[in-house]
Amino acid sequence: MQVPESGVNKDMEKICEKSWGGRSMIHVAAAMIFMFLSFGLCNAQQTIRIGGTVSLSGPYTQLSYMSKNGYELWAKEVNERGGILGKKIELIFYDDRSDPDVVGQLYEKLITEDKVDLVLSPYGSTLTAAAIEVTEKHKYIMLAAAAASGELWDKDLKYAFGIFSAADRYFIGFLDLVARQEIKNVGVVFRNNEFNVSAAAGVKRWVDLFGLKLVFFERYADPEKELPEMMMKIRSSGVECLVFCGNPPDGYFFIEQLKAVKFRPPALAISIIPAYSDFYDRVGPFAEGIFGPSQWEPDESMPFPGTSKFIKRFLAQTGEEPSYHACSAYAVGQVLEKSILSVGSIDQEKIRNHIAKLDTVTIMGRFKVDEKGRQIGHNPILIQWQNGVKEIVYPTKLQTAPAIFLKTTLN
Repeated sequence: MQVPESGVNKDMEKICEKSWGGRSMIHVAAAMIFMFLSFGLCNAQQTIRIGGTVSLSGPYTQLSYMSKNGYELWAKEVNERGGILGKKIELIFYDDRSDPDVVGQLYEKLITEDKVDLVLSPYGSTLTAAAIEVTEKHKYIMLAAAAASGELWDKDLKYAFGIFSAADRYFIGFLDLVARQEIKNVGVVFRNNEFNVSAAAGVKRWVDLFGLKLVFFERYADPEKELPEMMMKIRSSGVECLVFCGNPPDGYFFIEQLKAVKFRPPALAISIIPAYSDFYDRVGPFAEGIFGPSQWEPDESMPFPGTSKFIKRFLAQTGEEPSYHACSAYAVGQVLEKSILSVGSIDQEKIRNHIAKLDTVTIMGRFKVDEKGRQIGHNPILIQWQNGVKEIVYPTKLQTAPAIFLKTTLN
């Protein structure tokens, strides 16, 4: 810090030399500033700084906020308990605008400029893949709270680990139930991005394994332009079971197109949006009978430790029920906390080695990864809207109601 060298300051320095035993006030002030900065540095060392990005705009906004709120609830509870290894958690979030290019830049900043101790993942497979390019380069742990693309885990990653069951397994329960009905013809519509391509590929594979018939399989890039044109093709294909894999806004738009042509197959499953607590309010009676994959549900019957407390505290903090995206973010915090305590430090290599071998239970269920970091301990569940209520219909051990199927293809 520079001090102005005015005549007044020179005179003051002479006076202070007498008053402070030969030491000028400027020297004392400099010493005090040094002590203050040293104290601040020591104080900073009493926190564990964890950084990440959140989408404040773009298609991932709603779910990204859920993830952020899940992270924040975990950090709040940790700090209420006194922290980890005696250190409080400090979270740093930047807005990534749902843009993978921005994500890469921000994680580079978090690691090289902000020098965070650990990182948290953004929302979605596309953004997480962009973040992982940076974290792998810097050898930082990345627990992917909201990335389910199977392709992500086919890469040669060392420091990344999944929380979600992979996307190619999302619709297993749905197709299992369909195969037990007098339903044969399956159609798939999917957006051309990493997560949805992976989910659609999984449907295609499981259709074969369950002895069903794939009669329609088409991707899209521009929903407003392409989805309306697909409607009559879908209907004329003889589809009895229809699976839609797309971003949340696309899902609602797709439903509007089904309504417009008055087409409703006996079995209809849509990714992501049926798991929203406000899905029925937004869609109306057409929501009846719609299936959707979920990684977890805010139901106190879920048999995982801390479920009831988590649901109540999340509701109190945010004013809304947690989605599985909030739950997975909270579970990431639990895995990080457990690993840090187990190895006794925030060393990336030690934490990495511990997570690679970890077999534990979080708020979301079992956590265990394979040699590539893919989640293999946790399996998705299936929900369905019945009489305006979201019910768990698969697997049987978690079922809150049996699945129902419509008898007609018309709305």
